[in-house]
Amino acid sequence: MENLNQVVAALQQQGVIAYPTEAVFGVGCDPDSETAVNRLLALKQRPVEKGLILIAANYEQLAPYVDDSGLSEEQRARIFASWPGPVTWVMPTKPGVPRFLTGQFDTIAVRVTDHPLVQQLCLAFGKPLTSTSANLTGQEPGRTVADVEAQLGSQLSAILEGETGGRDNPSEIRDAITGNVFRQG
Repeated sequence: MENLNQVVAALQQQGVIAYPTEAVFGVGCDPDSETAVNRLLALKQRPVEKGLILIAANYEQLAPYVDDSGLSEEQRARIFASWPGPVTWVMPTKPGVPRFLTGQFDTIAVRVTDHPLVQQLCLAFGKPLTSTSANLTGQEPGRTVADVEAQLGSQLSAILEGETGGRDNPSEIRDAITGNVFRQG
């Protein structure tokens, strides 16, 4: 954790970083920087159309990106009951959220993490991070700093040292409106 300041500085300079999440290491950047997001997409060899997940320390950090005004109290309650935790919700976006985050969708996938290192990182940075698995498309996601360094090390600005949350599977992804599961957790 001693390298938190270095990782935050890399984010502020539009760099791409890796960090431990609930199950695997994630790769992230400043979601408001098109330059940083384009670097991340190039590094991952990921098409922009797929969109990205935002991971945050609390719901307030996600508020600028999410339009929850159309959600019922029941839908809201279901979402907040799962946070902080390993459930990512696909929610409607506020007008003006850039396509480089949402891809081909009018929604955005968001998660309030329960991983203490990611919470500290998002609080220190002052906003959410993009979150996609730390691997090249088609390869196994990294579960240790060494795994990440082996696959992506030279292309990253920094890696937040620490352990994953120990879960076997990446976060579950659900639709905030219907509750349907897109990816089992």
